[in-house]
Amino acid sequence: MDIKTKKEVKKEVKPNKPKAHKAWLAGYVFIALGCLALYVLIYYHAIDFFGNFRLLILRLSLASGIVFIIFALTKTAELIIIKKRHDRTAHYNVIRLIRLLSVFIALFVIVTFLFQKWYTAAVSLGLFSLVMGFALQTPISSLIGWFYIIIRTPYKVGDRIQVGTFTGDVVEISYLDTTLWEFGGNYLTNDMPSGRLIRFPNTMVLQSQVYNYSWEKFPYIWNEIPFHVAYESNLPVVEEIIKRVSIKELGDDMLKNIQTFKELVEQTPVDELNIKEYPYVTFRINANTWVEVTVTYLVDPKKAAGIRTRLIQSILDEFNKVPDKILFPNSNSR
Repeated sequence: MDIKTKKEVKKEVKPNKPKAHKAWLAGYVFIALGCLALYVLIYYHAIDFFGNFRLLILRLSLASGIVFIIFALTKTAELIIIKKRHDRTAHYNVIRLIRLLSVFIALFVIVTFLFQKWYTAAVSLGLFSLVMGFALQTPISSLIGWFYIIIRTPYKVGDRIQVGTFTGDVVEISYLDTTLWEFGGNYLTNDMPSGRLIRFPNTMVLQSQVYNYSWEKFPYIWNEIPFHVAYESNLPVVEEIIKRVSIKELGDDMLKNIQTFKELVEQTPVDELNIKEYPYVTFRINANTWVEVTVTYLVDPKKAAGIRTRLIQSILDEFNKVPDKILFPNSNSR
């Protein structure tokens, strides 16, 4: 399954998500009403067989009712956010933040109702946090890494990235780890999806370099293809064919992308770069017995393999149409 097909499958599945959210919302509301009803019955002694545990059950029922009301409000907010499909990445992050906040509020409510005195609750919570802090150092640092990802956005869902030795397309950013759909890998020599999933802790973004190939302002990379021709070839013809075929295959959008790249460079303290208006060709003498011709061009990183294949096929077809002007190295000289 290629990337495009996977995205299409995701789009087909997404419309069913609101139904699942509505089911969860109905469940939360039902449980909340049940807990509150139990609280009322116990409070007015309609149910009075808990004995010494009456006060504890009373507090738990009220706390549970409030907690499930919080969860119901969270699902309601998620439904409202899902209906607005302007920026799915931002919605994804907002929903994650809302869920985390709802969990913290729910824990606060439970602690508040279980302890009569704030001092006792604070001391107990402090000791618990101290013990858990030592026991869960790695998960806590990964949670901090998640906050860093949300605030600084070194990458987002859908981006093609490299973190350390891991390369892939981001499919999920959870509180503790990130999941990539790997491209390349140990079994491929190109940048096609390998079919494997990579999951690494979010703490890695605080310790390793993050390479993002899908920067929102400029989601393209420079790529190049080398060709080998004999010394006797007509090099101006070689250059003309490569440029003409590249422009035809890449389309006019490349000119706009290069202009965008220039504007981004001008906004930085970096000195102005010598950026060509077209895919440009360079020549160099190979260590063997031929001339190496390299074409450099802009490309979407997720389409690099397909475009590289089309360019090679089209350029070689054009080369073969003029065998008297473009010669290839002899097989016995390679």
